[in-house]
Amino acid sequence: PDLTYAAENAVKAVVNIEAVQEVAVRENWDPFLEFFGVPQGSRRGDARTQERRAGGSGVIISEDGYIVTNNHVVDEATKLRVTLNDGRTFDARIIGKDPATDVALIKIDAEKLPTIPFGNSDSLRLGEWVLAIGSPFDLRSTITAGIVSAKARTLGVIPNEFRIESFIQTDAAVNPGNSGGALVNVHGELVGINTVIKSSTGSYIGYSFAVPETIVKKVVTDLKEFGVVQRALLGITFRPVDQDFVDEMGKELGIDEVGGVYVASVVDGGAASEAGIRKGDVIESIDGVKITDGSALQEQIGRRRPNDQVNLSVKRDGKMKQFEVTLRNVTGKTELLTRENVDVVEVLGGKFVDAPDKLCRQLEIRGGVQVASVKPNGFLARARVKSGFVITHVNDRAVYSVADLRRLADKIVSVDGIYPDGRAASYVAVE
Repeated sequence: PDLTYAAENAVKAVVNIEAVQEVAVRENWDPFLEFFGVPQGSRRGDARTQERRAGGSGVIISEDGYIVTNNHVVDEATKLRVTLNDGRTFDARIIGKDPATDVALIKIDAEKLPTIPFGNSDSLRLGEWVLAIGSPFDLRSTITAGIVSAKARTLGVIPNEFRIESFIQTDAAVNPGNSGGALVNVHGELVGINTVIKSSTGSYIGYSFAVPETIVKKVVTDLKEFGVVQRALLGITFRPVDQDFVDEMGKELGIDEVGGVYVASVVDGGAASEAGIRKGDVIESIDGVKITDGSALQEQIGRRRPNDQVNLSVKRDGKMKQFEVTLRNVTGKTELLTRENVDVVEVLGGKFVDAPDKLCRQLEIRGGVQVASVKPNGFLARARVKSGFVITHVNDRAVYSVADLRRLADKIVSVDGIYPDGRAASYVAVE
């Protein structure tokens, strides 16, 4: 096929992104140098700030400067610099990020920019030609071609409790620096955002993966409107009904066909529970779209917002049943949430781990959430909270684990906790 039209038009709207992170580097005290009178910092080592630079790609989706990229490209950046295809450079700011899909939206102050129109990733067919455009190894405006190898791939690479993975797999060459770049069809339409490669070397060996346009478009729309993604939840845990499942549990459960997802549990008061879905049901389709596995289910729900209604076709005791389900938000309600309410972890601005049992015993606390690192511009950074701090309460509510933290849906007013050396501390939001 002739790919020149798609390549020549789409490449104009793909940008290079330089992300700058400020990291603290502690210099070690050297007694040998001190003996010879070489000036040094304190014996504990002085911390200094050092800039770390990383590169990625992005796609201009509006003439006034909105650019979609990957969350992992911009996540901990203190400064962003965007270089257009024509060589012009702009500072950029983050509009919103969604770790669950690895999609982010940034903005530059510019007008009349070239754009790539959204296509329809649902209409992609296996074997269809696509182009990957980005800046691998800082080689700007690089175009490679390949075919769609598979759809709705799950890799388990997004480190988020609510991750939504339903990647488009292609054999277009994608390398470090391509992240956030465009996957376009032969018409020059955006059908995905290149995100990850599957490789033992860190470079391309034949497999690359993109977030589909259907997810990207929904996330971007939410980020522009609310600054955060309106995550819809069905309120179940599930297992894909694959051959392993049928071989292992099919006879016991009366399931002898592959396909759909088995409802392993139902959250009390959740969307599925309220609609009448039960443990043991097999969900076979959503609004007429066949559900073949877990990633297909995640993608269909991930496209929607709280309070959206979906029709589930469910097999129960060998018979098909239909259920109208009203999707809920993370708090189990149907209303849309603001940025301050929907993602406490993002607003706090940090990376978190469950406080180790040994530390909890040492501090004589039941549990808590330890700050592994502090991201710029969040609540923790503004309050000058240091890494290692153990959060025990948020807004006077006890938190014993990262899962507890994620379940909170209140605007942050106060954070209480204790440092590993036993110093208790309280931090209050200042408007």
